[in-house]
Amino acid sequence: MRLDIVFRVAAKMFIPFILVFALYVQFHGDFGPGGGFQAGVMAGAMVIFYAIIFGLEAAQRIVPPRVVELMVPAGVAIYAGVGVASMLLGENFLNYSPFAHDPAHGQEYGILLVEAGVFVTVSGTMTVIFYTFVGRGR
Repeated sequence: MRLDIVFRVAAKMFIPFILVFALYVQFHGDFGPGGGFQAGVMAGAMVIFYAIIFGLEAAQRIVPPRVVELMVPAGVAIYAGVGVASMLLGENFLNYSPFAHDPAHGQEYGILLVEAGVFVTVSGTMTVIFYTFVGRGR
């Protein structure tokens, strides 16, 4: 795709919007459809789209494989860490009430953190699967 200037220019125009929409879905997932999984899929698809248009090496320079491999357990650690934090504050696992002065705000903050963990894990998993399959023959 190195000679397809139309695809390269279109990709450079679309990729920022894909990222912004993924972040919108992430941060508004607790109010409507969406959340960490959907936003993570969009972010992973954005990296895959970039790799298809500009090549695997270019994508790995922007999102290195080592970072992607660390994202998967980091997202799980964020998710579990929120649950352990709620237990340390005297509530049940993943009961977010003690995270703020008001239980309703605590629920909001807790679900935002849990969804962030899901986002990191899903986007990392999609990207590492793509990197593994595409880089297999090299």
